[in-house]
Amino acid sequence: MIYVQHLLGVGHLQRTLQLAVALQQQGFRVELVSGGRPLVKANQSGISIHQLPPAYSADASFSRLLDASGNEVDETWRTSRRAQLLDLFERLSPRVLITETFPFGRRMMRFELLPLLASARDNPDCLQVISSIRDILQPKSKPGRNQEICELVKHYYDHVLVHGDPSIASLEDSFAATAEIRDKIYYSGYICQASAGVTDHHATPGEVLVSAGGSDTGLRILETAIAARALTRLAHIDWRILVSPAIDDAAFRRLQRLAGKSTTVERNREDFAAMMQRASLSISQAGYNTVTDILGARVRAVVIPFAEAGEIEQTLRARRLQACGRLVMLEADRLSATNLARAVDRALELDTSLAVNLDGAAHSATRIAAWLQAAQT
Repeated sequence: MIYVQHLLGVGHLQRTLQLAVALQQQGFRVELVSGGRPLVKANQSGISIHQLPPAYSADASFSRLLDASGNEVDETWRTSRRAQLLDLFERLSPRVLITETFPFGRRMMRFELLPLLASARDNPDCLQVISSIRDILQPKSKPGRNQEICELVKHYYDHVLVHGDPSIASLEDSFAATAEIRDKIYYSGYICQASAGVTDHHATPGEVLVSAGGSDTGLRILETAIAARALTRLAHIDWRILVSPAIDDAAFRRLQRLAGKSTTVERNREDFAAMMQRASLSISQAGYNTVTDILGARVRAVVIPFAEAGEIEQTLRARRLQACGRLVMLEADRLSATNLARAVDRALELDTSLAVNLDGAAHSATRIAAWLQAAQT
């Protein structure tokens, strides 16, 4: 049983689905419990998905939790959802429980996750409790928060799966108390989406692919990329702008007008990873899933990390990969057509042959199977 709660974009759910598929291929029966807004294409994964009453964050500050109607959740809602989650755990009776991000994040979900973890530790059939986290975390600024996380890991968890490669970034880079739980940590490698081939055979090989994630925060990146095209050494090739569904239709039509006929503007596509394989260059934010697509495709890239409301996770990831010579980072407060064009031209000189572990899903599944087998003997 895997618990995942996406609050703003859909990256956490997408990464968890890839892990679930790998576990299924390893022979596990996987039950995925999702607490975010439903993602239609998630049902195409073949994984059994249990949808809790959806919740999401009001904004990037992650300070207010809203329900499906956009109202702030109350204690009645929390009580009902907690009961549904605990009932699911009792009915499914998993041998392994995985919580995505928690306890390193998703603190606002403690109302249901702490009772879930207590149930797991009290249930003799649940032999392994595992935390699944990405390569880099949002560092904690409040006093005592790191110690609180370590105590939860020590009390409830058998293992912490870090879906990254320590040759690129270690957990110490973003979690100062790593030494306290080092014996529980396993680096799986990055979970990278497998490319299944481009579905639109009219897409032009060698184009510049511009994206900005699954939320509405990247609109400025898309607008700036359109303006920057003519200033780059790649002005002569095709550019494709991918627009999140979170960006409204009026803004989408404005992007089309700005682009004119020489630049394709369309909504986000499911074959994004495959398109990345064909691109000459990528312009994007620096979220985990997009960066793993960049690494998997060995495409040259410029990234503009998401940095609102004090978020620095993407900036830390981008800095590490820029230090490895793998991409060019442009900070959001320096984003302009001129600066983006210069970054694009610098990226054309990059060596994309960085050695990195991108088999995180398969390695995680193999390791979990080994842990479970050891616990059963």
